[in-house]
Amino acid sequence: MDDNDPNKLVQCPYDKNHQIRSKRFPYHVLKCRKNHPKLASELKTCPYNARHMLPKQELAYHMEICENKISQDQDTQDAGNADRNCQWHVPVNTSVNPNMTEDWEEEVDNNAAPFVWGVNTTSNQQLKMTPNNRSCRAPRTLPWNDKP
Repeated sequence: MDDNDPNKLVQCPYDKNHQIRSKRFPYHVLKCRKNHPKLASELKTCPYNARHMLPKQELAYHMEICENKISQDQDTQDAGNADRNCQWHVPVNTSVNPNMTEDWEEEVDNNAAPFVWGVNTTSNQQLKMTPNNRSCRAPRTLPWNDKP
């Protein structure tokens, strides 16, 4: 069986009698962790594969030999090859602002009236918003003809 097979049986780290399908393992572990809080406090999760749960004292050794660990040398080599083989490159923005003298602080309108909800600043009249007087109203004419 393949390691990526979703129907592969995996043993529960909390109860050795539990055999769970690989695709259900994350859900089962959460449920079983609640049922075994003492054991859950003693187990740590491998940073390379969340399905690897080990006692705290064994974690350091496991991290050195974990089959899912990718060496840093291989990772940097793969990154170099990926740059050469990649068909998709993000374009570098080389545009330059043509107006380097632009100053937004200088353009500020300090004499503008402040915004106040319900106040019409153009005519200085206060708008009355009541349930019967809404700013939205139904159109007086319909966009289609009544004639067939």
